[in-house]
Amino acid sequence: MQIVEISKKRDIKKFIDFPNKLYKDNPYFVPCIFLDEMNNLNPKKNHAYQYAETKLFLAYEGKKIVGRICGLINHAYNEKKNVNQIRFNRFDTIDDIEVSRALINAVMDWARSRGIHQMIGPIGFSDLDKQGMLVEGFDEMSNSLTIYNHEYYVKHMLQLGFRKDADWVEYQVHTPKEMNERINRLAEAIKKRYGYQVVKIRNARDAKPYTHAVFDLVNEAFEPLYGVVKLNEDQIEETIKQFITLINFEYCYIVTDKNDKVIGFGALTPSINKALIRSRGRLFPLGALRILRATKKGDVLDMYILAVKPEYQKLGVNALILCEGIKTAIKNKVKYAETGPELETNSDVRDQWKEFEARQHRRRRSWIIDFE
Repeated sequence: MQIVEISKKRDIKKFIDFPNKLYKDNPYFVPCIFLDEMNNLNPKKNHAYQYAETKLFLAYEGKKIVGRICGLINHAYNEKKNVNQIRFNRFDTIDDIEVSRALINAVMDWARSRGIHQMIGPIGFSDLDKQGMLVEGFDEMSNSLTIYNHEYYVKHMLQLGFRKDADWVEYQVHTPKEMNERINRLAEAIKKRYGYQVVKIRNARDAKPYTHAVFDLVNEAFEPLYGVVKLNEDQIEETIKQFITLINFEYCYIVTDKNDKVIGFGALTPSINKALIRSRGRLFPLGALRILRATKKGDVLDMYILAVKPEYQKLGVNALILCEGIKTAIKNKVKYAETGPELETNSDVRDQWKEFEARQHRRRRSWIIDFE
């Protein structure tokens, strides 16, 4: 076995494609968008490289790729939290502990050369990146927002001496057959009491005046969360371009206060899982068309973002966004929505699903290890 540090475009393509081969017979795996990953790992395209640096490694047995890993130093987060950590992400391997050990050791060696002796992961550049190793829910369909991995990964982490650092949970929330009148009345009462307004967004033109305010809100709302650093202006601009392309505005909700300031934002989209599976994550020749079609209509929703300004987080803004989402889901005959990962310690977010028929069906973990 040989561990090879890579940097050439042809090798990065192999790096990105390895999970597609590893999980080719797994019915629960959803490929990433290949072009997005090429851009994510390109310092000229990914503006997170303004505060982060990476090294990519492939594991070979002969000429066959048997594993991959990305080591990442997030200088902004280390400074913010006054820690000295390296992250690992994009970690995939065959069921061989020695392959996992060699990949982790390659990242540790780089960390040691930089005076770093603590590792966390899998966690990426920012909160927009995929994070958390699956530890429960291996027989549940993954989605475009999250990592899928085999069950043996957990065994490997424990054997290598990692321990739990943080867990996220995910829910499948079923759409009620009809609108709950109590929730409807509550939403109306909240609007009347606080002067909130739910802004109707029909297209990119309607969204444009709010986009920067929305991402400023996301930065502020997510700032205390595990592993999060603020998106810089270049990241925000790039995310807006991608977001406008993929979002279904029917499921986009902006809440303003009585002074027309943005205080809450929620975005869902019909699942693109089937489109990604069918195209194996490629946009060409037909992948982009399949993805765009999928975002227009579907009976399963993925919850992309739900963010509320901190001082309004217990003043009913969440309830307004959920109320609007339920109405749209009922109208469009949506079966259920999939939440993104929610920190298990975030009881305020988790408690809101008690009002619905919901099941916690996946759990994922960020591991930590100290080393000499």
